Amino acid sequence: MAQPSVSLKSVDPIWSRVRTEAEEITRNEPLMASLVHASVLYHKTLTDVLSFRIAQKLASDDMSDLILREILQEAYADDPGLMEAARADLTAVFERDPACHRLIQPLLFFKGYQALQSYRLSHYLWLNDRKDLAYFVQMRTSEIYGVDIHPGAQMGKGIMIDHAHSIVIGETAVVGDNVSMLHSVTLGGTGKEDDDRHPKIGDGVLIGAGAAVLGNIKIGNCSRIASGSVVLQEVPPCKTVAGVPAKIVGEAGCSEPSKSMDQLLAGAMETI
Repeated sequence: MAQPSVSLKSVDPIWSRVRTEAEEITRNEPLMASLVHASVLYHKTLTDVLSFRIAQKLASDDMSDLILREILQEAYADDPGLMEAARADLTAVFERDPACHRLIQPLLFFKGYQALQSYRLSHYLWLNDRKDLAYFVQMRTSEIYGVDIHPGAQMGKGIMIDHAHSIVIGETAVVGDNVSMLHSVTLGGTGKEDDDRHPKIGDGVLIGAGAAVLGNIKIGNCSRIASGSVVLQEVPPCKTVAGVPAKIVGEAGCSEPSKSMDQLLAGAMETI
């Protein structure tokens, strides 16, 4: 006898968990209920939440949140890769940041995550030849979050920018997948040349606080850049560099520095 057909409703575990966490906030902190309902519980999908939250943060007298939200929703509908990256970034923050205990935290509170999603909108606009609007989003992202990523820069998926104060990433910079960086990181040029002038960061790289990587140089996969370093030369894969100017001081210490977030040089040191 033929089995009856079963209609399976697709389940989004990340969205389900975010909603559950939102409901917990409304029970535990009633003063937050209005914000949580407007930002999360009112919406049907994670895409809706993100478009609402980013539009709300970037809005100004120059452009309303309604217009920005329409632009975001159009971008997400046209390019599914934007939400794929947003989910990977969210997971990265949750797994790597010891201060993040719930998936809802980056969506509501973490400027590094929100600034990165704002950049992703500006990059989408840049690629679709809407450069003036891309510059506007970049400007607002810098004003609101203190994060200045040029719309032309290329950022991979699974990126975590911890604390995210005073981040500067130039136009021709390329950042691979699963990269972690802390506050005050600069991926910049070395002069006023107008060509391919910014760093190329490999996958799985950890960039410590206050580090500057300058020029069109390659930083190999799964390497570590110590806090406060100034990197002016290529870094091979799986190495740790430190100093001003930075030089190789040892191995990376693990297979995926960006995920371990181990910034101690002990055990990796050879010579300084």
